[in-house]
Amino acid sequence: MAKDYCVLGIESSCDETGVALVRVSGQRLPELLAHALYSQIDMHQAYGGVVPELASRDHIRRVLPLTREVLEAAGKTLQEVDVVAFTRGPGLAGALLVGSGVACALGASLGKPVLGVHHLEGHLLSPFLSADPPEFPFVALLVSGGHTQLMRVDGVGRYQMLGETIDDAAGEAFDKSAKLLGLGYPGGPALSKLAEIGDPLAYKLPRPLLHSDNLDFSFAGLKTAVMVQAKKLATAQACAVEALPTAVLADLAASTQAAIVEVLVKKSLAALKAAGLKRLVVAGGVGANRSLREQLDRACGQRGVRVHYPELHLCTDNGAMIAMAAAMRLQSGIQAANEVYAFDVKPRWPLDEILL
Repeated sequence: MAKDYCVLGIESSCDETGVALVRVSGQRLPELLAHALYSQIDMHQAYGGVVPELASRDHIRRVLPLTREVLEAAGKTLQEVDVVAFTRGPGLAGALLVGSGVACALGASLGKPVLGVHHLEGHLLSPFLSADPPEFPFVALLVSGGHTQLMRVDGVGRYQMLGETIDDAAGEAFDKSAKLLGLGYPGGPALSKLAEIGDPLAYKLPRPLLHSDNLDFSFAGLKTAVMVQAKKLATAQACAVEALPTAVLADLAASTQAAIVEVLVKKSLAALKAAGLKRLVVAGGVGANRSLREQLDRACGQRGVRVHYPELHLCTDNGAMIAMAAAMRLQSGIQAANEVYAFDVKPRWPLDEILL
């Protein structure tokens, strides 16, 4: 691989189509040249969740126009792309096949190598795209719709799992609780917005595993408690849950968010103490939650801990994190791109399978 090269990244694991271009120059941190993202939220709202077949078909429509948009914004041509990276997993099988197929077809047509990237590693390394990138080592809180994990990160590919969810992830707790309250799709952001006008102390909800002797998470019980509380309130007012007064729903939303955030904050602090580190990285879609950021900043500031986040627009799935993860793996020398264009995808792909 030349000293300076460009990596095109394609993300299509679920309901966002993302494309980005990064430039690698020696051992300096890779630079994001341009990125473009299309969200399928409006399409899936009518169904209350992601419809895999519709997601796959929409990726097909979006990926090449987004690629042209990124190249134009970066002032580059396809021939100037040196590596084509793509999300290999985990994710929806059909959606992954679209991005992988397009990436490998592009690589084959250009005679350029390709590289499959782990979606969660993309999230894990996404804070390196921010204006305040972290330094190794650090503790990472990876918190998204399907994953809640705490890891010690000593370098690219050097990850030690400290704790993870044993059932629902934090993002699922947000989304499922929002659905119980009739807030629609996507549930997490809707619940967080409603929580802004509610009282987080209005209802006493459980904090699962908060006082356990490990760093694992469990949010399924919280979702059940929200359901029970919502039904009690609806019965008392002789109405459907979604017909409850806005103030009542806001209080329950705020109490739900407070329970999730408290667990995430205290477990993160415990992980930092266990690892003996003073740097925390927060990545994944839930990392955009304002209450989580505020409470982590406050708690970590009191303990002299630096906290790093991705830029808000890069918290959800995007091509920039895939291009960055590929670039950092290539730069570190732990993986090489190759000109083998036959591909497979891994809808279920544990992160520990790519560890050094």
